[in-house]
Amino acid sequence: MSTDNAKSQESQPTILSYVKDLPNICSLAGLACTILAIYFSILGVYYAAMIGMIWAVAFDWADGLIARRMKGRTGNDRAFGGQLDVLIDIVSYGVAPAILLMSYGKFEPIFLAGAFIMLSASAIRLSYFSTFGLSDESKYTGLALDNNSLILVFIFLFESIFSEGIFTVILYLSGLGLAALNVSQIKTPKLSGNPVNVYILAIYTLVMTGVYGWKLL
Repeated sequence: MSTDNAKSQESQPTILSYVKDLPNICSLAGLACTILAIYFSILGVYYAAMIGMIWAVAFDWADGLIARRMKGRTGNDRAFGGQLDVLIDIVSYGVAPAILLMSYGKFEPIFLAGAFIMLSASAIRLSYFSTFGLSDESKYTGLALDNNSLILVFIFLFESIFSEGIFTVILYLSGLGLAALNVSQIKTPKLSGNPVNVYILAIYTLVMTGVYGWKLL
């Protein structure tokens, strides 16, 4: 029995062997963008944070598209990539928006509650999806988390129009609203599975990068 266990362990691939898988490289690139978004959120450079957030979504969508078109990927490759994607999602679409909210609210205690609700909704949403998957072949139950970043990046375009106090309320209510939609029973389409939507996201990403890059200047 011990010999069989030893052989089984020897046949297992190494942890880092999965890093060379192109979809996983895309996932990690998205995580790098998320880290930048968190970093700039903490510093209060919110326009740079928006660029990081939108590129995190772009890489997240790209990894799935690449994975579906690659040939020769094993069941273990797909399982590992799926787990990696879920773990990165909680950081990109849960932790990063929560930190954005707290930072914009000057880390006042009241914003801890909103951040907790947003992050909790993200964790619950991902756990539900990991358990039950799509409600049919093309729809999610609840708003998919990547939409959180897409919507927040768009909302932040209007930050300069309002006073800081009013926009803080807008951002807070937007975060809570998205959290409610994440754990709701509404059915939403799986946008990332359609190549056309990926191209639309690419245009959206480039436009937002240009707009926020100009704002930074």
